[in-house]
Amino acid sequence: MIEEATLTGVLPPVRHWPALDLTGTEFDPVLAELMAEGPVTRVQLPHGEGWAWLVTRYDDVRRVVNDPRFSREAVVGRQVTRLAPHFIPDRGAVGFLDPPHHTRLRSSVAAAFTAKGVERVRAKARRMLDELVDDLLRAGPPADLTAAVLGPFPIAVICELMGVPARDRHGMHVWTQLILSAAHGKEVSETAKREMSAYFADLIGLRENSSGEDVTSLLGAAVGRGEVTLEEAVGLAVLLQIGGEAVTSNSGQMFYLLLTRPELVRRLRAEPEIRPRAIDELLRYLPHRNAVGLCRIAVEDVEIAGVRVRAGDAVYVSYLAANRDPDVFPDPETVDFARSPNPHVAFGFGPHYCPGGMLARLEEELLMDALLDRVPGLRLAVAPDQVPFRKGALIRGPESLPVTW
Repeated sequence: MIEEATLTGVLPPVRHWPALDLTGTEFDPVLAELMAEGPVTRVQLPHGEGWAWLVTRYDDVRRVVNDPRFSREAVVGRQVTRLAPHFIPDRGAVGFLDPPHHTRLRSSVAAAFTAKGVERVRAKARRMLDELVDDLLRAGPPADLTAAVLGPFPIAVICELMGVPARDRHGMHVWTQLILSAAHGKEVSETAKREMSAYFADLIGLRENSSGEDVTSLLGAAVGRGEVTLEEAVGLAVLLQIGGEAVTSNSGQMFYLLLTRPELVRRLRAEPEIRPRAIDELLRYLPHRNAVGLCRIAVEDVEIAGVRVRAGDAVYVSYLAANRDPDVFPDPETVDFARSPNPHVAFGFGPHYCPGGMLARLEEELLMDALLDRVPGLRLAVAPDQVPFRKGALIRGPESLPVTW
């Protein structure tokens, strides 16, 4: 580069950030080093081209994601450095839209993700979970908690919210796993994405005159009114469906952590009233993904923490790092169920804040209540280091969670 100067003098070195297959709740050692090097560093990820800025401090992260000078739309058509080989942005996809187009598209399904919309599925979600736990207890120990409960439960809940018939849940799960994995290669992932998109195009098309409260009905009605295009509606449906399954990995990590720290479980059983606060602390603490998610492009020169980011530069933020910022979270490496306030950014921040945050919290609360109260002797059936974790996955979590009771 010709323009190698920042406001502080010299650009930080470009650090290669490999796609590590981490196990348990181990914090990414590369990210830890980058956080120690400074609030704004430079990284090169395994795929794409060039380098990108990485922003790790809590206040800086929230500022970047809320600043219109950092654009998601500007990523389209560029081969930015990235974690996965197949995460090439689609034009018009909600993840790569900026306000006001992004706001318009999200508003079409907002009703399903409000407190009222999420409460609409609570009773059915609890019934579905009770049936899964009944089956678990009936079959007896040992069991794979992921296969028995943590996998099928979030799939059933997100399909219920989306309006996907029960008979199609398994197919949705298969597509999602292929889309979220880097292990099968770009072509397999892209084919799965096309097939899921075609499915939702048909389902949304059938519901253009629907008055239903599920997501595909809301999208169908919005398409029918001309508020969004079918292509936009399909892109949003795919994103929401995939995001809904992230609860499987998140809850797998959550229960792995709890079952390796019995003192935490004892407290949660003795003081059930602290469980909602405990879930927020676990969401803050758990490293729920590998590396970073989607990037932004600076559309003009911007200063961040004394560094001049130039127009056209790629910028990533790390919510994992922000959640360990000691200026905001004292003693951030400690799981503290009494932590208050706890303004974590596990679900993101700004216009692209995860719409399913309330739904995920509901599912985690139901899972914690059901498994801690109904399976009082629940514990790992193998040594902690024998629990297999997913390889080549963007979202971290155990592949299986062997338990007994």
